[in-house]
Amino acid sequence: MTIPPIAAELEQELARLSPVTTRRPVRQALLAGAVSLVYAAIVLAVIAVRRELADLPRLWLVLYLGAWLAGFAVPVWFALVPRPGGMLPRWRLAGAIAAVSAVGFVVAGLLVPRSAAASLHLGLDYAHQCLSLGLVTAIVPVVLGTLLLRGAAPVGSRVTAAALGAAGGSLGGFVLHLHCPIADGIHVGLVHGAVVAVAALLAAALVPRALRP
Repeated sequence: MTIPPIAAELEQELARLSPVTTRRPVRQALLAGAVSLVYAAIVLAVIAVRRELADLPRLWLVLYLGAWLAGFAVPVWFALVPRPGGMLPRWRLAGAIAAVSAVGFVVAGLLVPRSAAASLHLGLDYAHQCLSLGLVTAIVPVVLGTLLLRGAAPVGSRVTAAALGAAGGSLGGFVLHLHCPIADGIHVGLVHGAVVAVAALLAAALVPRALRP
């Protein structure tokens, strides 16, 4: 049996093929983290650090800021870096951590607020400004994660997107914690904490299509 020759059109298509650069997930996660943190630092430099920062309880401040950073870094890592030998985002784990963050920061803000003598107690005043600032900070992590993961999430794309949004929202909460002097539990919980959930919902609505092949 004689195998027919390859059509000229197919030969031309094959000749135009070029090597595709494979993803380097660890490098991408580190890049996303570094760029996002630099962006957050720039935002904070523009809007200024809260005036009573040095007077806040030191242990509480360190633990809270560490939690915000973990809420940012851990979902980014699991969304971008697959398990050894795998190729897909660890979307279930990233999504679970994002859900814990979305609830946990609201509860923590309500239950364990701390203040200094110069802190403000204004309840939900300026809630719109804080929410907007938190979401502006969240944009860069979400966009970076989306660009680095584009086409790499054939399943779990909506949960992956929500995890990226929650990570960005946690970075927004980190910036707000260093900037906003309003120390009421209702403000810290229902405004600063809510940035995580709102960013996750927005990302879940807008990003999934870009993550699918």
